[in-house]
Amino acid sequence: MTFPDPAAGARAHLFNDRTLESYRHSLAAGIDRVSARIATTGPFSGITPDELGPEISRIDLDRPLADPAAALDELEEVYLRDAVYFHHPRYLAHLNCPVVIPALLGEAVLTAVNSSLDTWDQSAGGTLIERRLIDWTAERIGLGPDADGVFTSGGSQSNFQALLLAREEALAAAAPLPRHEVLPRLRVIASRAGHFSVQKSAKMLGLSPDAVITVETDQSRRMKPAVLARELERCRREGLPVLAVVATAGTTDFGSIDPLPEIAAACAAAGVWLHVDAAYGCGLLASRRRRHLLDGIERADSVTVDYHKSFFQPVSSSALLVRDGAVLRHATYHADYLNPARMAERRIPNQVDKSVQTTRRFDALKLWLTLRVMGADAVGELFDEVVDRAAAAYELLAEDPRFEVVTRSQLSTVVFRYLPTGPGRAFADDANLYAREALAASGAAVVAGTKVDGHHFLKFTLLNPETTLDDIAHVLDLIAGHAAGHVDRKTAAQELCRAAG
Repeated sequence: MTFPDPAAGARAHLFNDRTLESYRHSLAAGIDRVSARIATTGPFSGITPDELGPEISRIDLDRPLADPAAALDELEEVYLRDAVYFHHPRYLAHLNCPVVIPALLGEAVLTAVNSSLDTWDQSAGGTLIERRLIDWTAERIGLGPDADGVFTSGGSQSNFQALLLAREEALAAAAPLPRHEVLPRLRVIASRAGHFSVQKSAKMLGLSPDAVITVETDQSRRMKPAVLARELERCRREGLPVLAVVATAGTTDFGSIDPLPEIAAACAAAGVWLHVDAAYGCGLLASRRRRHLLDGIERADSVTVDYHKSFFQPVSSSALLVRDGAVLRHATYHADYLNPARMAERRIPNQVDKSVQTTRRFDALKLWLTLRVMGADAVGELFDEVVDRAAAAYELLAEDPRFEVVTRSQLSTVVFRYLPTGPGRAFADDANLYAREALAASGAAVVAGTKVDGHHFLKFTLLNPETTLDDIAHVLDLIAGHAAGHVDRKTAAQELCRAAG
């Protein structure tokens, strides 16, 4: 007597040489759905969590639909219809870029093959491709012949690993003092405009709550080298070892680039590790017009780059580069099944020796195909275009009496706010908050928000070369309309209260 194989149906969904037609058909159907949305959908539907949440909660994950077409129909309702589409020219909010087609091709290939970039016997050529891209990036930065690095999930992980390596080097330099005595005294110095991942990393690395010292910035939101020098000297006098100075090449809000040559000189004089967070500004490495803005980065001990910000790559695609590849040993832990000594003897490369991750996607393939199809100059031209657009947007805002604009960005952000006149000025913060939310709810555009000197401002982050100055002017009109209406309502309500009182 024979019994039916309960796994036979499940095996029909495995990707292998017998299911290639299903693979082609399913992916083509998915591509068609995305293409239809890209062709017809705005940057955002304006849906709220309260509206979408019940739809997703009602789905019974223990009752599969079986049919991929039915699953895609459902996906339309719970994701594709309401997704935020970064390719749209009126998405102007965060550091999310539209992506280039060669990188999407790489994404399709790497997910199907499913290499894991921890050991050679799980990745083979993928290991060497990643290493070649690390070498290429290190060459672009100018880190020297001993440089090395590894791909990461994003800028926060890259910054974390950089500070981990710097911490271990600082502890080694403090020997023979025990770790538990040195650790609470270690300090990190960063710009006040730097990324929050510095503070978060310090906490995860077991440093003291006051370990991160923030240095004030100038009017352009760049770290002041003179203040940095004073802090370095103060830490020396007080016996507080500085494990790293973190300079930023492209702050999230202002697109400012710290004065890298002066900071590098101060770090060299103090014998302190310099980390440059170039997660945003790394696109300048491919620019033929603006590469000089990164002058001094070649003197860093470690550098964070996010290809998924200014190289137009899909998330995730980031890397940590170090001047001295030997320091990556601080991330190495030997496990017999992964990196036995025999592999090292035979010079078989294992990327797990450099990474804080074990299983890791072959994200490098996306950048590889981008460079092989488009070339670095084309990527740099795209980034230069958005920087040009931001400069034009700044001028537009500076000439518009409805708005107040903050410092001119070195990259592609513009921070501004609607500024009411007369008695309505008291409602400026509320008006800008309301305008941002109303704009998103309308689905017409998406902008970001931040605070400047305690006040609410709006922010354009321009990463789409397809965004025109007309798009920006139209969004400004929408913002002004929402904000002015809100101010009028608040002013009228205030007048009614006064009259009633």
